[in-house]
Amino acid sequence: MTALMSPIGAAQRAAALREAGASGVFTFEGPHDVFSPLTLAASVGDLDLMTNVAIAFPRNPIHLAHQAVDHQLLSGGRFTLGLGTQIRTQIEKRFGAEFDTPVERMRDLIGALRAIFDTWRTGERLNHRGEFYRHTLMTPTFSPPADFAPIPIYVGALGPRLTRMVAETADGLLVMPFGSRRFLTEVTLPNVDAGLAAAGRRREDLAVVPEVIVSDAESDPGHASARRLLAFYGSTPAYRPVLDVHGWGDLQPELNALSKQGRWAEMGGLIDDDVLHTIAACGTPADIAAHIRDRTEGVADRVCLYQPAPIPVETLSQIVDALSADART
Repeated sequence: MTALMSPIGAAQRAAALREAGASGVFTFEGPHDVFSPLTLAASVGDLDLMTNVAIAFPRNPIHLAHQAVDHQLLSGGRFTLGLGTQIRTQIEKRFGAEFDTPVERMRDLIGALRAIFDTWRTGERLNHRGEFYRHTLMTPTFSPPADFAPIPIYVGALGPRLTRMVAETADGLLVMPFGSRRFLTEVTLPNVDAGLAAAGRRREDLAVVPEVIVSDAESDPGHASARRLLAFYGSTPAYRPVLDVHGWGDLQPELNALSKQGRWAEMGGLIDDDVLHTIAACGTPADIAAHIRDRTEGVADRVCLYQPAPIPVETLSQIVDALSADART
């Protein structure tokens, strides 16, 4: 899967990506609404759709459920609802919403969504009474058609408690793009195993979907956009554990200090080639495919390609071809 950046021309872009070999498209919570590009892309057949991610806490479960069902109906059963917590500062200061106890809040939200979906599919009384969400009324006037396909719920996680909770309760784990093979194998997967064991689930009960930052040498000269993106992620304390695994933890407060001074343009200069090539897949299509394979082989059920700068469809097609060739060898 790869990203749709904007609702402008989304259907045409989605069709071109399908022709290039992409199995699906996803959106993220950036400068545009996370659902609207997928609404337009739903008209393109044989293409999976996913929010990666819709920020959950500023939205009510009923709103999320309606959006999910509408997109499942529009796409003919090819939609996945990907959710994320974001971080406290963004939730409280940008969205003006509550963030306390995010792991427990996300667990309750997943339960609320499933209760709503079950009521719409079965007609049974809605009766979700959780710690954070309470839904006890649903009438036919507000119920969508009951014949929508089941909607998988995936959740993005990096920290150990949230990762374990996702493995216990969700249909899929969205592995954050600011990561590495080492962090995935040494930190993420042990917490996945712990969560699955706690819930009595098997590995096949949970889809693991890494997202990899991809920077094409021609589209992103010097990989400047990728460096800026890594600097943005790296400035956030929540992502320091990824840097710590590689001995780069001191970079996080440096980036954070620059971000607080609004010196965003300077931050990318602190991302050296070691950091860049460990966390992002950069270079030629063959280089990018090799990084993705090394990062995700034996772990991923599918992979999402995150483009800091838009990559031409022809180049994406070459990356897909290289990955396909790797799979055949």
